[in-house]
Amino acid sequence: MKKVITYGVFDMFHEGHRRLLERAKALGDYLIVGVATDQYAYHRGKYCVVDPVETRLQNVRSCPYVDAVILEDRDGQKVEDVAKYGIDTFAIGDDWYGKFDFLRSACEVVYLPRTPGISSSLLREGRYPELRMGMIGCGRIADRFMHELGYLREIQMVSLYHPSPDSSESVRRFLSRYTYVAKARTLEKLFDQVDAVYVASPHGSHYGYVKAALEAGKHVLCEKPLCLSARQAEELFALAEQSGCVLMEAIKTAYCPGFLNLISLAKSGVIGDICDVESCFTRLTPKNRREWDDPDCAGSLVEFGSYTLLPILKLYGTEDLRWSFQSVTDPSGVDSYTKVLLESGGRLASAKCGLGVKSMGELLICGTRGFIHVDAPWWKTTTFSIHREDPADVQHFAYEFLGDGLRYEIGDFLYRVRGYAGRDHKLLPSESIKAAEIMEDFLRRRARDR
Repeated sequence: MKKVITYGVFDMFHEGHRRLLERAKALGDYLIVGVATDQYAYHRGKYCVVDPVETRLQNVRSCPYVDAVILEDRDGQKVEDVAKYGIDTFAIGDDWYGKFDFLRSACEVVYLPRTPGISSSLLREGRYPELRMGMIGCGRIADRFMHELGYLREIQMVSLYHPSPDSSESVRRFLSRYTYVAKARTLEKLFDQVDAVYVASPHGSHYGYVKAALEAGKHVLCEKPLCLSARQAEELFALAEQSGCVLMEAIKTAYCPGFLNLISLAKSGVIGDICDVESCFTRLTPKNRREWDDPDCAGSLVEFGSYTLLPILKLYGTEDLRWSFQSVTDPSGVDSYTKVLLESGGRLASAKCGLGVKSMGELLICGTRGFIHVDAPWWKTTTFSIHREDPADVQHFAYEFLGDGLRYEIGDFLYRVRGYAGRDHKLLPSESIKAAEIMEDFLRRRARDR
């Protein structure tokens, strides 16, 4: 029996997929198909896959030419599978021509012609027109966002709103670098030109800009922190629901594959009952930066608290949570280093943030049967290990964190804007609201103690 194997994402299973599998089956007697997991699809740059892996597996299984279906979840698996299944012929679409010639020493390699004019990308584009996006603010993160946006062809940045004049350095630099982006003179002009808005302005302005965008019927991706008041955060999420718009807080860690797997493992009971979580994010920041310049909403906790509070809220939830603060205060009155000490039902946690004090950027999750150590910088979650009482009993895990990581949140934003469900659990409104409540309490106490 001659065995053939092929691979793909097989999103929105269509006639082109069916014909490819038909051609592959004609090369032998038994066809095995590898279907990429959601995470591996991300790895391959497929950030806007519509169908979850369960649906894609079932669609391929239902094809009459397929004899067996396997999951593909990592680089190098194709080499292993060819040997494992005794493959005679490896088949793949001719858009990969030459890329798998290294398998010729193990089996025949055939590049199959694809059906012209049919692809998952074209189907997505036909169902959904290109998403026109506008940016509010153009600070240091703007270049990183624009670079990561380039990995999603379905979104185009078309307009910028900034209250400063065109002659200001940041605006001039942005518009000269991205010449296809127009400057909107008013927010109303911006909203007229776009379907969605990315808010990248100073922290204290987020609430006003997000509210205006939602009232104009625009989807919003807002940099962290979403806002610095629990009441305002609740209002914004309620307004988004009433308007039928997507509102997402852009905490990149919440959407990256490594962190999602870390949280799932920790919740699975692999280290028993979780009793303590310690997270830390510090970055020595020059005093002339905006992180120091606003006595009302600058400082360590506001800058990095969205990250350090994230794993605690994901693991403990947002109910029955109590907290206190300890800070090292700069002469300007802004906190240069802050610890948030939290307790929930007898479980402990600490979130450390620093602008002027340096510490190790690790995450530690402690349980009754072991602990999970996430290497610095944990907020990129590329490697972590599970340790138990026996020092030799250690499991190591490794994940990719591509680029600056913003592509993950942008991909999920587009997915949700298109009306698909299943990814909103990554950062819940209740978690954004609770983080805003903690920061609001801290800022109130800081102002009182001056």
